Amino acid sequence: MNIQRVDLNLLVYFDVLLRECSVTKAANRLGITQPAMSNGLKRLRVLFGDPLLVRTSEGMTPTDRAKELQPLVRTAVASAERAIQPINTFSETDSTRVFRIMANDYAESTLIPKLLKRLSETAPGVQIDVMTPSDVSFLDVELGKVDLAINRFDSMPQSFHQITLWEDDFTCLMRKDNAIFEGEFDLDAYLSGRHVWVSKSGMGVGVGITPEDVQHLGWVDEALGLTGNQRQIAVFTRHYQTAVHLAQDTDLIVTIPTKLANLFENSSQFISFPPPFEIPAFELKMAWSPLLHHSTDHRWIRGLLLECAQSGERKP
Repeated sequence: MNIQRVDLNLLVYFDVLLRECSVTKAANRLGITQPAMSNGLKRLRVLFGDPLLVRTSEGMTPTDRAKELQPLVRTAVASAERAIQPINTFSETDSTRVFRIMANDYAESTLIPKLLKRLSETAPGVQIDVMTPSDVSFLDVELGKVDLAINRFDSMPQSFHQITLWEDDFTCLMRKDNAIFEGEFDLDAYLSGRHVWVSKSGMGVGVGITPEDVQHLGWVDEALGLTGNQRQIAVFTRHYQTAVHLAQDTDLIVTIPTKLANLFENSSQFISFPPPFEIPAFELKMAWSPLLHHSTDHRWIRGLLLECAQSGERKP
């Protein structure tokens, strides 16, 4: 088939239809009428010789052919979008750009203050909008609605660009007058205490915790399980700062990333110890959409964040 005879707008229709799996939602996203989108789907079916989307009990479901075509069409559409973006210059000293960054409160506490310090020195007009993982979906990032996603990711779309900002391990933090502390913090002492579970990796709205499902409780509990033990968890939270405050006000122990624990090393209220069992380190990653990869201002903020992450300063 000669591509000159193909309406390339159909590829845009296909891309959105496969994302939304709904003619109505796809029409709304593209700002066209539902009949126009239905007509586009009919033309796509003729073009590819396949139904592409079929109605099932779960709604509109992509066919195998549609799933095969989706990454090819997404790449083509993304390349076209990049090609027509205007070439713009970026001056950080004059910019009033708002960068939207998804980060959990671990990254927000340890990395964002360093970034803000650098911005105050070099780009005072630039603003940062920090969004939580629950505020954002992978689609928001892929479409460029969110500039960057900073978190620990178990998985992410293959189209995303990503880079590791740093590697971190874990530290146990508790009040200095915690009743379990008698001068030695070994595995028996750890197991005798009550704990705060804290984690928020990935993106999207979270689900409730099942305490008995140790394999899905995360690195700390999986590592402890390898010793044949299980800790007593008193509270589950998705916020690291909340976990620290709970340790400050109760006899609970928190096992948190070391870079976060370092922020409290000079506090007269806390004492910290390395975990009395081996916990694998993790990577904090920064991910972004291919649509923004070549943008001048986006390259600048990514470079600045990477500099902040790799700086030798332990504190902002």
